[in-house]
Amino acid sequence: MKKLVLGPVITPRQGTAARVICFTATARQVATLARIDRIGRDARGRLRGFQRTQIASHIREIRNYLVTSEAILPNAVVLAFQGGVRFRRDGMAVFDVANGPPGWVVDGQQRLTAALSVGSENFELIVSAFICDDVAELKRQFILVNNTRPLAKPLIYELLPGTSGLPPRLADRTEAAVLTEALNYCADSSLHGMIQQQTNPEGKIRDTVLQKMLINSMQHGALRNGSREQVPLARFEVVSAFFDAVRTVFAGDWENHDAKTSRLLHGAGIVAMGYVMDELYIRKRARRAKDFQRGLGVLRGRTHWTSGFWQFTTERRPWNSLQNTNADYRLLSYHLVRLIRRGLG
Repeated sequence: MKKLVLGPVITPRQGTAARVICFTATARQVATLARIDRIGRDARGRLRGFQRTQIASHIREIRNYLVTSEAILPNAVVLAFQGGVRFRRDGMAVFDVANGPPGWVVDGQQRLTAALSVGSENFELIVSAFICDDVAELKRQFILVNNTRPLAKPLIYELLPGTSGLPPRLADRTEAAVLTEALNYCADSSLHGMIQQQTNPEGKIRDTVLQKMLINSMQHGALRNGSREQVPLARFEVVSAFFDAVRTVFAGDWENHDAKTSRLLHGAGIVAMGYVMDELYIRKRARRAKDFQRGLGVLRGRTHWTSGFWQFTTERRPWNSLQNTNADYRLLSYHLVRLIRRGLG
């Protein structure tokens, strides 16, 4: 069995969820211990991996600094292990690397990549690692560690489904994240492949925007019934049916468009249409795509998603002036719901 012995290790007295150890190692040794597992989806749409893509300019900047004689990197590279480590009485840690790196890089991938490109065996990195009993705990710790750092929020939100034991402010978003994942990766969803996520960068609708719409509905509207961290079939079917109707009624403003060319796929449009969905679901008992189509029909010829001007109660606005602000969300939402109520009686 191939082994890598490092240390001596320091073991801080911390919480009981995972054991934390600290030691030093060269970049090459760290690469032997842990892999940088890019976030992605398998053929069935299931999430795998953790890390965002590399930032070439950041790596290049760090590398240029590391080749200087005064270079220091005081921030630790954070690793995670699910077993594969044992400790000797002399304070050294023994890592089983016979089948490849047993761990994952949680934080510091840009620094590690830069240090590897320099290739110096005399420059040691500070390593902080936590050892978990299972992958679920490992993923939970990854989210908690990175949530206090400037990591892209969409990546955090995409990892939320299936993760328990999170703070309430993150757990509250889990419901929307689970439903967003289902809408994006279930083949029978009207939004299949349409949602922009870390694992689907070509999507047209930002996941954070759709989640905002879903959270609003879960709190006060059509989706308020359901359980956390599950995808009740009724929720999925309602949202999918609604957007099926939207794509039909506003086909010219939807097909071959994105958030820049149509405010229907923009944050302002998505959030506002969420209130329209709630209105039709609650007041008109719309459940199927055909039901929603009848309700949305009153908006034909009265919207300006891709051209023209919106005539609101107190102001006239160009179609592309609506922005991702709470004020514009309210302005457009009230306007559309008012038109629905007047049109349907």
